Amino acid sequence: MGNCFDSKDIKINASDPCHPPQCGALGPGRASVPARQRASCGDARPTADSPPAWFEGMIRNCLQYACEAKAKGRHIVGILCEYTPRELIMAADAVPVCLCGGSAEMIGPAQEHLPANLCPLIKSTYGYHVQKANPFLEMADMVVAETTCDGKKKMYELMAETRPMYVLELPQKPNDADAMAHWVRELRKLKTRLEKAFGVTITDEKMRQAIRTMNRERALRRQLAELMKSDRPPLTGRQLLQFKSNISCICADVAQYRRALELYKPVSAEESVGQAPPYQIRVLMTGVPVVHGAERVVEIIESHGGLVVCMDNCTGLKPILEDVDETAADPMVALAEKYFRLPCSVMTKNSRRLDVLTELARQYQAQCVIDLVWQACLTYDVESYFVKRLAETDLGIPYLRIETDYSPSDSARIAMRVEALFETVRQRASA
Repeated sequence: MGNCFDSKDIKINASDPCHPPQCGALGPGRASVPARQRASCGDARPTADSPPAWFEGMIRNCLQYACEAKAKGRHIVGILCEYTPRELIMAADAVPVCLCGGSAEMIGPAQEHLPANLCPLIKSTYGYHVQKANPFLEMADMVVAETTCDGKKKMYELMAETRPMYVLELPQKPNDADAMAHWVRELRKLKTRLEKAFGVTITDEKMRQAIRTMNRERALRRQLAELMKSDRPPLTGRQLLQFKSNISCICADVAQYRRALELYKPVSAEESVGQAPPYQIRVLMTGVPVVHGAERVVEIIESHGGLVVCMDNCTGLKPILEDVDETAADPMVALAEKYFRLPCSVMTKNSRRLDVLTELARQYQAQCVIDLVWQACLTYDVESYFVKRLAETDLGIPYLRIETDYSPSDSARIAMRVEALFETVRQRASA
């Protein structure tokens, strides 16, 4: 496992075999290129020396990294949930890659095997599997999954018919006395599986090194997120969402996180003298993950007068709020404790999510809460009852629940509801 905090930036080699010849031909009209070709090519535009331009080519950058790692004999491990500790995979000198699908084009092929009224994230992920259109999945030596929602669990059974799959059994009652012990046993079993599959020995020191590396990346991403606490954030929520990668701890990504922290500074009180007050409505966004390619609702919010200052979901702050204890006597127990504390809606009772939302609303000065629910995501859909009550009764701010899928067909309706929410916020502010 490389040290992503000392190495130099990765250079993109345009002649690499992982870059098909047609990539160079993609131009402004690349949106019309089929999803399968785009998934292989990524963003073909030249990479400029700036964080936004770098992360705009995130898929290409990750593909380059994965191809180089594979050529050097490292294994690729696909992951499908934040509960899977990346550190354990990194300690096996393997590369953990997020496989969650965000393409609407992949849903049709998935529905040949899966029901139409299933979560679009599950269907899109499986559609890439059916079409063999995700290069990371195609090069994966193993897929590590977890027993979160029922839809995912059954999809994994279908995928496992043709791909090497390991499923972690996630305890779902966080307050049970034996839940943590069970989770530690599950991670130890995953460690054994990785060692046998890849012919490696995962030592405590290798785990500690991976923990230190991930902690440092989490710290940088937290600092970027904290820029949004300012009265005048230097980024939009959509820009911040882009500053992440499907592969953690790529050295060039880490360098760009650091550069972004140098470039983006909140407007100071002195600098804001004489300027008009901020006009965007400060939005705390919660709910389902907003994976790469499925950012439509965030874009609607911010194109209609809002500013997503905080996202607590799996693609936002949830996985980086806490670090792993680097000083723990047993690094496996430390990993288990960090990841088991993720406040996902699959947990019952998931009171920690409400505690986190309460604190984030205060820190980020949220003026309203928008709760995003993917169609048929039953756990988040049910929890919207508690989130609505928290927002309106405890926090005293307006709440909006948006249930949608990856299709843009309801974008106009969502925009109207968002505008109505923002008008309510403005009326309250002027009262």
